[in-house]
Amino acid sequence: MRRLLLVPIIHDEADMGSLGAALARCSAELSGESRWARHQRTVGQFWTSIEAFLSTLDPDKLKVNQDGLAAGGEMGKRIVQEAARRGSRNYQAVLKLLGQGADIRQTEDAQLLLDERRSILSFLRQESSQEGQPETPSHADQLLEQRDQFIARTIGETLRVGEMGVLFIGAHHNLQPHLPVDITVVAVKDRRQVSDYVTELFQGRDDARLQELAAYLASPADAQA
Repeated sequence: MRRLLLVPIIHDEADMGSLGAALARCSAELSGESRWARHQRTVGQFWTSIEAFLSTLDPDKLKVNQDGLAAGGEMGKRIVQEAARRGSRNYQAVLKLLGQGADIRQTEDAQLLLDERRSILSFLRQESSQEGQPETPSHADQLLEQRDQFIARTIGETLRVGEMGVLFIGAHHNLQPHLPVDITVVAVKDRRQVSDYVTELFQGRDDARLQELAAYLASPADAQA
């Protein structure tokens, strides 16, 4: 049997490299300053709960896959170290696991990540200038689907029988339909609730619902198959 722990994540500024500051400014404008300030606290609480859960695992037996990581081995570890130095709670959690004996594995296709970077840059230019033709949702959805297929195929090819993997991945991804049937997926947090939180943050106006979802994110992680 093969087992995969799924950690649905919310990206922060430090995760996004050179695009981080611009994305953070755009996100604050979309959500509103008050909501964005509360969101920063929620993200911190979310990662505290995830780190508490990860501390209960045996890192020696873990094979780590990371959203946005197109390299494994020593190169992958250097990328993780750099992102952790920038302040990414996600990458700090991964680096701690690696320091305790976990292995880091290539997760993504570099070309697909470059395509997404171009897509994000195009979006940011349109937001700042209000010019140009906006990217169609179908293109973004297609790119997300292609990434999901690649990640699922990579995990299927590299996770061996008897191994446990842990995948840190953005909450809007949906890998399960693409994973081999013999991989048991165990969610550390419910992907839909994390995704709903992000949607409500940027597109909704129901503060009570946002607070409810934020409380779920901050609650102790409890992995369930």
